[in-house]
Amino acid sequence: MPGKPTRHSGFHYLLEGFRLIRQPGLRRYVAVPLLVSILVFSGALFALGWWLDIMVDSLLAKIPGWLDWLRYLAWPIFALAGVLVVFYSFSILTNLVAAPFNGMLAEAVEQHLTGQAIDTGGWQALLKDVLPSLLSELRKLLYFVLRAVPMGILFLVPGVNLAAPLLWALFSAWMLAIEYADYPMANHRLMFSAQRKLLRGRRILAWGFGGGTLLMTMIPLLNFLAMPVAVAGATAMWVGEFRSGSQTQPAG
Repeated sequence: MPGKPTRHSGFHYLLEGFRLIRQPGLRRYVAVPLLVSILVFSGALFALGWWLDIMVDSLLAKIPGWLDWLRYLAWPIFALAGVLVVFYSFSILTNLVAAPFNGMLAEAVEQHLTGQAIDTGGWQALLKDVLPSLLSELRKLLYFVLRAVPMGILFLVPGVNLAAPLLWALFSAWMLAIEYADYPMANHRLMFSAQRKLLRGRRILAWGFGGGTLLMTMIPLLNFLAMPVAVAGATAMWVGEFRSGSQTQPAG
């Protein structure tokens, strides 16, 4: 049972997620999220290749001849932006599809870590929880879109667009921390606003966890494991850093 918060780094908990998904009692909960990740990230790789071949080449073709040297600077900037946008967008899609199963994985991981069962209804409640889980994911998607649109405009502002990939990376890390922390927190009936409040109180922890998760999504083959690892890691982070000091709130 957790006592005082342990104050590990966010990246520590992502690594802890690797260990947890290999535990015999937890492997069966990883199967569906892993399958969804493989299918969706395969599509992400195709989308990224298409985006770089068509969109980026089209933009670079508009550079005047006397500024041809800018190609060497512009290409990596657009390529990095494409990687960040495409892989984060597909991360949202994988979580939207696998949301009910991720909740079950978070429940199993927390029980493994604390020895205490969570009364969420078990597998019998899976079908009943599909609609609420999808609505929760859509709410997070709306939260993302309302902030991503202004962030995306930065890519079109000359000069500012050089810093846009870094700003997008920080934003993506924050969003991924929110995305995955939702699963263990929602199991305790913490509302979306309460989840964000807890994470805002530990921004460095959240950015470390989300940044590590973002990096993982961009590494071929390893990105297939990103979702189950992040769910398990976020649950370990919840148990180690937030659980003892939080108060369960009724869902609303």
